[in-house]
Amino acid sequence: MRTFKPEKINRIIFKISGEVLAGPKGFGIDIDRVNEILADIISLKKKGYSIGIVLGGGNFFRGASEVGDKISRHAADNVGMLATIQNAILLSGLLKCKNYPTEVYSAVQVDKIAKFYSPDRAKSSLNKGKICFFCAGTGNPFFTTDTAAVLRGIELDADIIFKGTKVNGVFTSDPVKNKNAEFISKITFSEVLAKELKVMDMTAFSLAREYKMPIKVFNINTPGNIEAAVLNKDVGTFVHA
Repeated sequence: MRTFKPEKINRIIFKISGEVLAGPKGFGIDIDRVNEILADIISLKKKGYSIGIVLGGGNFFRGASEVGDKISRHAADNVGMLATIQNAILLSGLLKCKNYPTEVYSAVQVDKIAKFYSPDRAKSSLNKGKICFFCAGTGNPFFTTDTAAVLRGIELDADIIFKGTKVNGVFTSDPVKNKNAEFISKITFSEVLAKELKVMDMTAFSLAREYKMPIKVFNINTPGNIEAAVLNKDVGTFVHA
């Protein structure tokens, strides 16, 4: 898929940061913002897409924080994994209240509240039409939820990864720091590396490149953009092999 073709997409993995769920409050859950996100997810589900969601946990805990910096990286990452589980249970519960079947899969064992992740179990749930949440990252410290999203995409035969960010996609430089930065609508993995552009952390990006897993980077803070990024080739940046 060298050009973005919405008609070729069926199974999607979304990477959604915890900060997005906090909305303008910056901490916890902003129910209005979450309902906006879920409305987009539901709209896509009604169109027949198979959907998996990897959540971050920064709305509850960040390793690079006043508390996180005072403990070991290993301990901080473990707390972060628990934060992603909270987010998954919350969003799953809200969708169930709207009568949409879901499943929560955790990369660490928390049997009373989530199923232990395996590709076969998750594929079965996706094939049954459930919206699946994948939490606890990869189950290991030192790996980001970006890496978890790419890994789940590869394991579950997703067609593409959608990464929601604070900007409209990939630019020639940081658009927050440089207002003259130019937007890039599509780019190859090799070009990203050559130009040293930031799409994902390097572990996640290298994994996507090796397995030719396309990524679309889009602004998740624009209302309706989750659905628009999937349906509209002009929304976001398409990164491909």
